[in-house]
Amino acid sequence: MRPDPAAESRTTTPAAAGSRALPGPVAAAVTFLASGAVLVLEIVGLRLIAPYVGVTLQTNTAVIGFALAAIAVGAWSGGAAADRTDPRKLLAPLLVAGGALVVAVLPLVRFAGDLLTGAAAGNVLLLAAVAVVVPAALLSAVPPMVVALQLGSLAETGSVVGRLSGIGTLGGIAATFGTGFVLVAVLPSSVILVVTGLVVVVAGAVLGVLLRRTGPAGSGRVPAGLLVLAVAGTLLAALAPTPCEEETAYHCARVEADPERSSGRVLVLDTLRHSYVDLADPRYLEFEYVQAIASVTDVLAPAGEPLSALHVGGGGLTLPRYLAAVRPGTTSRVLEVDPGVVAVDEEQLGLETSPRLELSVGDARVGLAAEPAGERDLVVGDAFGGLSVPWQLTTVEALGLVRDALAPDGVYAVNLIDHPPLAFVRAELATLRSVFGSVLLLARAPVLAGEDGGNVVAVAADRPLPADAVAAALADRGLAWQVAGGSGLSRFIGDAAVLIDDFAPVDQLLTPYG
Repeated sequence: MRPDPAAESRTTTPAAAGSRALPGPVAAAVTFLASGAVLVLEIVGLRLIAPYVGVTLQTNTAVIGFALAAIAVGAWSGGAAADRTDPRKLLAPLLVAGGALVVAVLPLVRFAGDLLTGAAAGNVLLLAAVAVVVPAALLSAVPPMVVALQLGSLAETGSVVGRLSGIGTLGGIAATFGTGFVLVAVLPSSVILVVTGLVVVVAGAVLGVLLRRTGPAGSGRVPAGLLVLAVAGTLLAALAPTPCEEETAYHCARVEADPERSSGRVLVLDTLRHSYVDLADPRYLEFEYVQAIASVTDVLAPAGEPLSALHVGGGGLTLPRYLAAVRPGTTSRVLEVDPGVVAVDEEQLGLETSPRLELSVGDARVGLAAEPAGERDLVVGDAFGGLSVPWQLTTVEALGLVRDALAPDGVYAVNLIDHPPLAFVRAELATLRSVFGSVLLLARAPVLAGEDGGNVVAVAADRPLPADAVAAALADRGLAWQVAGGSGLSRFIGDAAVLIDDFAPVDQLLTPYG
């Protein structure tokens, strides 16, 4: 019987394996780079799809889930391929192909995103798959192939596998912290993705040269088509449409002019028209929910009397500007998590801070905990992560911090978004009722009937709220909104559960994922 040359090439005697092994530093670098690139892709992939489908728990789950699936498939397939084919023929092409596809992810997501805009579960899953699956699987096939090359004997299996596994994990850790804490703060996601992909492509090409010099015939050969793919992907990345005017730490942001009002500007964050600012007249309020909150402030104190206000979520700072204009002397503190949004406000929306308009950058829950007790006449909630209020601002514990910040006769007004069957709004109203003595819901009649959705405003205080006065203020503004309280609100809430820090499934309660 003739010997099988392929089987001989896979023999794991020390001599044979030692002749196949990569130099130790090269093996470590390839493993580190391939593993790290997958984690860069996972983190940036989430930011890449956010402008089209928003940032929610489901978006995070989809990206992480597909990344893990790709890693599993890639590692399994790479190990199996290494048993059938000399890894020296596969490593360089895998790295180049994986890097080229990391670059290609950018134009693929941006072109696909125009067709898959919206928070529907199908859109989220499809875009997440496009963003991570194929390049992550290819790059995850690299480490087991390196392991196969480095095994000198069965006696070394534990140390070789453990060492390279540790190096790959370190690559992932370095990529995670480096991307999340450094790269995202200084570079656009598009640049991070393209540079990462090109670094992997170059590393694959260099490895190919090394393997061609040291390995048998066919080792390290990289098909020219893969290099063309890398170049084409880079060109497409430069030409792909981008929804971002400014990429911030949390959002894809842009400012749009209102074609019907020369001084009107709309701040768009990811998929949402977040704020409307009239540069010439801060008294002008475009969005109905903002007018509804303003109607609450109209009856909170006599006209023109200054207030002490805390705003949870900044956006374009429409309400702080309004209060400063209609109630001179009002002091407002704004809690905004995204410094990039603040920069857009200052550069394009004419924001000027002052001792009476303080802006604190940081997480609103942390800011609430640091707020002095019993000083605020008004707390306004208008913080959103995608379509939902961040869960940590919806719970009994968070609302307890809001209540602590309010003066005895202070009022909390919060903007909420939901759609039938309005499960989240009902749960948040139940939670408000468990903390405050009086709660009202301001909404259009079809929303109160459970037939429609959109923005609603919940109002809460420890003192009785003047429902009739609020309704009159809404009517004065021409808003076809109604006020629900008492037994009517109880029927609306039904048996909705109270949200607590230990159980606040906000994203799951929202209809797009129901």
